[in-house]
Amino acid sequence: MSSIQISSWGEEQSRENAETIIVYGSDTCHFCVDTKQFLKDKKVTFVYYDVDVNEEKLKEMLFKLRKAKIATSSLSLPVIDKDGEIFTNSEPFEEFLNKILE
Repeated sequence: MSSIQISSWGEEQSRENAETIIVYGSDTCHFCVDTKQFLKDKKVTFVYYDVDVNEEKLKEMLFKLRKAKIATSSLSLPVIDKDGEIFTNSEPFEEFLNKILE
């Protein structure tokens, strides 16, 4: 399976009591790799799906984008689902990263 859940200590952890952050990305996307590293450095628990290899999660991501009325024609990865709020890397990257922590 191509999902990773990382706690602040690098251990798998139950998501029941935690804020849910899902990162949809690609292992070949430097913004995605940088986003994962940023979240690890900030000790933020998140789940990561590589949409290049997980077609089901790609469809899930596209469904969420359409539901949020975000155009998929010029999509920029990564896509973040933070407790149901969907946003993409469409801002300056530094602002995008900070938005995840808000």
